[in-house]
Amino acid sequence: MKRVNNFIGFNDNLLMAIGIPFLSFVIPIVFMGCRFNRPPYLTLEKYLVVLGITTIIWIGDRYIMIFSRKRYPMFNEVRRRLWVQSLVMLVFTVASNMILDQLADRLFSKDGGPLTEADSIIHSNSAAVFCTIMMMAIYESIFFMHQLRKSVQETEKLKRESLNAELNALKTQVNPHFLFNNLNTLSSIIPENPDMAVEFVQQLSKVYRHILEVQDEQSIPLKDELDVLRAYAFLLQTRFGDNLDITIDVPEEKLKKKIVPLSLQMLMENAIKHNIVSSDKPLKVNVFAENGNLVVSNNLQKKKQVNESTGIGLDNIRNRCKLLGNGQVEVTESGTSFTVSIPLIEN
Repeated sequence: MKRVNNFIGFNDNLLMAIGIPFLSFVIPIVFMGCRFNRPPYLTLEKYLVVLGITTIIWIGDRYIMIFSRKRYPMFNEVRRRLWVQSLVMLVFTVASNMILDQLADRLFSKDGGPLTEADSIIHSNSAAVFCTIMMMAIYESIFFMHQLRKSVQETEKLKRESLNAELNALKTQVNPHFLFNNLNTLSSIIPENPDMAVEFVQQLSKVYRHILEVQDEQSIPLKDELDVLRAYAFLLQTRFGDNLDITIDVPEEKLKKKIVPLSLQMLMENAIKHNIVSSDKPLKVNVFAENGNLVVSNNLQKKKQVNESTGIGLDNIRNRCKLLGNGQVEVTESGTSFTVSIPLIEN
């Protein structure tokens, strides 16, 4: 497997193996006037000296690019990075060439070349700057193509993650257990409280409608997500009664922010799935805003018979938030509580 430097964007071993010898051959001919059939002759000695100088400048400029990409990694810092990188590379190239050119100048002038000392300095530095510009153009072009391809891949991954989240949520809602539990709850409340039965059906339809409406969305207003969470909480609390306590307390000013769709419902499902909900051990779920995040926290009372969680739901939420470039999902588990913090998205 080829080793790729992430700050270069590709394996540049082949480029250096071809580019350095090629430029070392072209520079004496184009900038120094060397020829094979007349003075100043292009000899093997001259070629090796230029090869050494070109190699040093190439490798030095390469490390400057790596350092500047580490220093300015964000997309909105590209302009600043290019200015700083270009300036440092130019200074390094000219300074290195002036020092190393002492050897090359004696070598190129000893056979009666047509260049004066001043001309030699100008031509030599022009060659070095040309080499740097060519190198920078090649590296930056390939790097930006790599970043563009990476961006397209991440966008496609985001779409797949969103689709998977929607499909998983839909599967959860239409699976036989979910339907059986809700229909069983509905049948038990129809004779006792017809008005509540009507409300139960309305909230159930609201949950399904929300899943269909957000299928093409990468983020939705927090207000909409909380509305469907309240509908989902109504279904659960109707089923579990006082054994389940769900508290949603989010300030009005936070409702204009956005969140990845179906994330809160998925976290609520996980809390019910993996914890005991009984009169002896009531489950308490709190949803609130804190430090620019939406937090879902529940007391921890794991079901012993449930298989260990695969974490697929949490990974789905993590990936969608990451690909939107809006911070990290934080998961905290103590001996008594389980907390998930999801970053809110600014409009």
